Amino acid sequence: MTTTLYTADHEWLRIEGDLATIGVTDYAQSQLGDVVFVELPKIGRSLKKAEAAAVVESVKAASDVYSPVNGQVTASNAALATQPELLNQDPYGAGWLFRVQTTSPLEEASLMSAAEYAKFLADETK
Repeated sequence: MTTTLYTADHEWLRIEGDLATIGVTDYAQSQLGDVVFVELPKIGRSLKKAEAAAVVESVKAASDVYSPVNGQVTASNAALATQPELLNQDPYGAGWLFRVQTTSPLEEASLMSAAEYAKFLADETK
């Protein structure tokens, strides 16, 4: 079973067993503007929850992407090295950033469902 959850920092994570695929939300990419460069974590890197894991640079700004889980990086989206615009074009698909093998149970209290994230966005953008 696949579950997609969201953070208050506008990352999404798609959970399949103990593997989490992580990216930035459509809202985040729209706020960044045209993405021109993405720095991804190296495979094998250990991450702690809330640790800066990647950097997304756009024509407007550079922004850190934080790991929403504890774990070890198992994959990074190499396509973003030559096609950073994938993050703008398909943030929930081809624009994923990295995958993490989780090393501890999810702290679901700090993560939001799609409905909770939509409400969070509505409240934040008022």
